Amino acid sequence: MNVIDAVEREFGKKIVPPISIGDTVEVHYLIKEGDKERIQLFIGTVIAAKGRGIRKSITVRRIVQGEGVERIFPLHSPRVQDVTITRRGDVRRSKLYYLRDRVGKQTRVDELLGEKARRSKEQEKAVRAEMASAEADSGATETEE
Repeated sequence: MNVIDAVEREFGKKIVPPISIGDTVEVHYLIKEGDKERIQLFIGTVIAAKGRGIRKSITVRRIVQGEGVERIFPLHSPRVQDVTITRRGDVRRSKLYYLRDRVGKQTRVDELLGEKARRSKEQEKAVRAEMASAEADSGATETEE
């Protein structure tokens, strides 16, 4: 086995949600303010995905007070607590950089409906259930020690 693969398997998150380009997501991000920590939501559209394995990151864009804000989130970062998919996007591009030039209602992405959407929802539910069981197993292991 490759050393890099071993390190990635050890330090990366066990399960990452199946995010695709065009999805509207809620990223639960841990923010440190002074000596306090809190979780802040960043809700927007995934316009790009980059990397693979532990280096995978997504670029999320949203409009705040008429100004576009983009943020890059490494999916395996301990600061990223959770990524929830609220809406599946139906797009034909792998990078949605053209949304940068658009304002208002033009920035909306069509929603993925029908059988594909149902299958992806079922897949996401299965991943969430697997994540919950993995967390329960790790919690049980910690209490035994």
